[in-house]
Amino acid sequence: MQLTRFTDYALRVLIYAHAADGRIVTIEEMAASYCISRAHLMKVVNALARAGYLAAVRGRGGGVTLARAAEDIHLGDVVRTTEPDFALVECFSTRGECVIGGCCRLPAVLRRALGAFLAELDQHTLASIALRPNDFQKTLQPVARQP
Repeated sequence: MQLTRFTDYALRVLIYAHAADGRIVTIEEMAASYCISRAHLMKVVNALARAGYLAAVRGRGGGVTLARAAEDIHLGDVVRTTEPDFALVECFSTRGECVIGGCCRLPAVLRRALGAFLAELDQHTLASIALRPNDFQKTLQPVARQP
């Protein structure tokens, strides 16, 4: 199983916002630090704000900050919010076109594996994985882009 780039970026945005230690951060700042497209990051930030993970501050000096305590943001919830589906194999899709679908035992095994994966993520919060603000800032200095 592989998480989408969207989910990867969502987790990075939350880590960055947490490391800012309450400071309002901009999409431009995060995009430069992570070398990620501003346009793509804008979609991620909007989705996280709609889901209640980030609070957006409009206007001059605006940006985003965490909307709730990092201890209250469970990784499993973020992944469930940002992943479009968990169709690990064809038979998980709504069409169910697999010719052996009626007798195959693989879907039950994969459902349990997916459940275990999400259960593990549910045990961890943003606070439990995030870097300390000072360590984070040393690690992620905005990279000068090549012309």
